[in-house]
Amino acid sequence: MHAPMPEPIPVEMLLLAYRSGIFPMADRRDDPELFWVEPRERAIIPLDGLRVSKSLRKTLRQDRFSVKINRAFDDVIASCAAPRPGHPESWISMRIQASYRQLHDAGHAHSIECWDRGRLVGGLYGVSFDRVFCGESMFSLETDASKVALCWLVAMMRRAGFALLDCQFMTDHLGRLGARELPQADYLRKLEAARGAAAMPLPVAHEELLLDAQAAHSSPGKFIAQSFTQTS
Repeated sequence: MHAPMPEPIPVEMLLLAYRSGIFPMADRRDDPELFWVEPRERAIIPLDGLRVSKSLRKTLRQDRFSVKINRAFDDVIASCAAPRPGHPESWISMRIQASYRQLHDAGHAHSIECWDRGRLVGGLYGVSFDRVFCGESMFSLETDASKVALCWLVAMMRRAGFALLDCQFMTDHLGRLGARELPQADYLRKLEAARGAAAMPLPVAHEELLLDAQAAHSSPGKFIAQSFTQTS
């Protein structure tokens, strides 16, 4: 018989961890244990520093994907945790997934999703508190889908008055998108400076962006692409 899975991490404990600059990981998908991580170097994407290539801007303008928020949170996490070439195991254990589901139900975890003709083809998820969003993981089944989700996330954060987008660990992929690395002590200072409520929750910012695009007589994708013209 399998041992029962340990209880999910309580919501308040998870939020306290994130406000302290640490986060949980596991060694494999079915691992009941977890460990807490505090990176020496932290990757962030400045909200005015996202690099949007010409090809990505074209994809945005074409509205190739319909971008939603929180329509398929569990599916996004499951897709992020799915085996990938060279990575048969995932740090997103079932226990961690259950913990973020509770965080989502409490309004502190969100998924940004790209849909193509009713099919979920890419997206990301992360933790939201104060004026901070900590990106956890992303996936893409079609070219540029996760990058489009990231563009929308940054646009939503700017619209909502957020201050800090945490990417946890630097990768070449994130570096090409404008991420930069800073010591954990500097990250903690940015975390402290971003305390306090945002102007609006991210789901409201998503709706506001759609209304802004409509008022500008623009498609949502063209409006988002235009918003990065001055910052990339």
